[in-house]
Amino acid sequence: MTTEERTIQRDRMRFIKNSLSSNLAILGILFDVFYFVSLYQSDVDTYYYNYLIGISIVYNLIFMLAVFLSSEGVKNYKRNYSYLLAAVGIGQIVRIFIIPMRAHATTTIVNGESVVVMQDGQFFWMVACLAASAACLVISAVVNFIRCNELEAHLKTLETQGV
Repeated sequence: MTTEERTIQRDRMRFIKNSLSSNLAILGILFDVFYFVSLYQSDVDTYYYNYLIGISIVYNLIFMLAVFLSSEGVKNYKRNYSYLLAAVGIGQIVRIFIIPMRAHATTTIVNGESVVVMQDGQFFWMVACLAASAACLVISAVVNFIRCNELEAHLKTLETQGV
């Protein structure tokens, strides 16, 4: 790509939306939805009837609102939303070690038999969903951060040229 083509591409950024970052953030929400649907459909005796599930529900609501707001922000090249998306993406990784790890390592008594609260298949599915959500959010943040820097540098060159 020549420097002229690159300049044209950067100039177009002033007029088009950052749809890649926005769509990746929405995809991160979708993977989180797969995670919590898998979690909330589980019913192993009374294991999931505790405060941790209540906190998880509230966190999911805040997560979806924050990421949706961020998807709209990164669409318009707002750098601060990159930090929020990266933080929430790291939070998704941390969530792997809270409910899924604990439930996978715990057994409970159901009808006189000892059963694992979370079977291997569900555990791997939930970990994959959280990891995919985290990856989408972090990549969205990085792409937006890079594009914001490119656009800012381009706008500075336009100012110096008097355009």
